[in-house]
Amino acid sequence: MPRRNSPPRRVVEPDVRFNNVHATMFINRMMRGGKKSTAQRVLYDALELVEERAKRDPIEVFEQAIRNATPILEVKPRRVGGSTYQVPVEVEPARALSLAMRWLLAAARARGGRNMSEKLAAELLDAANNQGSAIKKKEDTHRMAEANRAFAHYRW
Repeated sequence: MPRRNSPPRRVVEPDVRFNNVHATMFINRMMRGGKKSTAQRVLYDALELVEERAKRDPIEVFEQAIRNATPILEVKPRRVGGSTYQVPVEVEPARALSLAMRWLLAAARARGGRNMSEKLAAELLDAANNQGSAIKKKEDTHRMAEANRAFAHYRW
């Protein structure tokens, strides 16, 4: 990755069923070994389960879960002199969205359950209600940034 300027961001097409860009991005991150149709089926089954359990629009719950899991601050290591400081910085919107999706997927995969769609549905419902492992990860990140607030003047 170049240091000076980043390459232009790719345009993501919305998914076929819900016409939602975030759903497509989530499917692409969930996909393993190029099996996109399997990842689509898992997400759509999970959203059907969410609709069944929450009695709400599944895309609304999905978007709420992503919003709740999105971090605002994170720490980055910064070398000053001979020591390395953990400097709190604001997260760029694209990276924040990517982190939220990654954390939701990791939390769903780590859950106990029958199949991936049920685990993902449970994690999405938990995240929409500000609970679950993905929300804990976000809170830990914020706590770390808050603890290192003294080094904020090293921000570059």
